[in-house]
Amino acid sequence: MAHTPDDAPPRFTAEELELLGRTADALSAYMGKPVLAEVMDPEETGSEWVLFAVPLSTDEQAEDITTVQVGGASARLLGNKGGMQFGAGDVYDCEYLWAIQLSTQEGVRFIKVDRNGDDVAWTDDLHEILPFDLIDEALSDSEDDEDEDEDGDDPDDGYIADPHTPRNS
Repeated sequence: MAHTPDDAPPRFTAEELELLGRTADALSAYMGKPVLAEVMDPEETGSEWVLFAVPLSTDEQAEDITTVQVGGASARLLGNKGGMQFGAGDVYDCEYLWAIQLSTQEGVRFIKVDRNGDDVAWTDDLHEILPFDLIDEALSDSEDDEDEDEDGDDPDDGYIADPHTPRNS
């Protein structure tokens, strides 16, 4: 079915995709293993969505977990891909963690879907359903100065490298 501009499926903005990619990177760091985030084609489901998944090693059993395949020739992967190098067309069997689906409901732009396929959260603010607070706030000049002073090199910061050496006053 061809979509006209009026009935086109909802799509993530560049900022939302950036935030979702950073979420995958933060999850990779938190879990200590790659977490992949792939944007899924809206043609199959009616709206764009991003799934989060962990690649399974070849010796892992896929019992009692939901598995998905991530990658492929036209895959749109977000973030730094957990440090993995993907070749053209590479596909990985992964443990499905959760997904964020776009919604056409009024007042609800994002729906979080758990590993059982259940809608577990919905909101108009993506930050509300992500596991980490990834808001970038520019540091003010005074905060920058405070950060520089925390390195212990400032003679007025109370730090003494060798307690047997007197401080110069």
